[in-house]
Amino acid sequence: MPASQDDLFAFLESLGIETTTVTHPPLHTVEQSQALRGTIEGLHSKNLFLKDKKGALFLVVAQEDAVIDLKRLHERIGASGRVSFGSAELMQSRLGVLPGSVTPFGVLSDQPAEIRVVLDAALVEGGPVNFHPLVNTATTTIAAEDLMTFLRATGHEPVLLAFSGPSGNPDL
Repeated sequence: MPASQDDLFAFLESLGIETTTVTHPPLHTVEQSQALRGTIEGLHSKNLFLKDKKGALFLVVAQEDAVIDLKRLHERIGASGRVSFGSAELMQSRLGVLPGSVTPFGVLSDQPAEIRVVLDAALVEGGPVNFHPLVNTATTTIAAEDLMTFLRATGHEPVLLAFSGPSGNPDL
């Protein structure tokens, strides 16, 4: 059974992780969420739920402006052949979220841990980061190191990759 938003907040609290959550109208895309810049401090992301030819699942969490070449991504994340987006049904069953709400917090529902989490190294360099708390009508701010603690506590050791170079040029 997928974790609820209450389950998520209780789990974070059990780990001693402090967060701040802001509610807002539903946001389905990065472009829509950019309207909140200045209101919610910290880095923002785009989250891709992907599967490879053999059915392995990946959650790629990158800084919102990172350029990701889906035709070559499999080479960097260890996928078997090219990756494609996971279906809404698969997303719901594995992450407990609907399209437009994909978040690293969804791995709380991935038990046992089978989804490979790939994080943009830029997101874990220290400052606060923001993600939907399983629904796209809110944004939760968490310290980068606490995100790592959360992921590890769910059994997901993230793979860190640089998706953008220092000048903002794609690394892919």
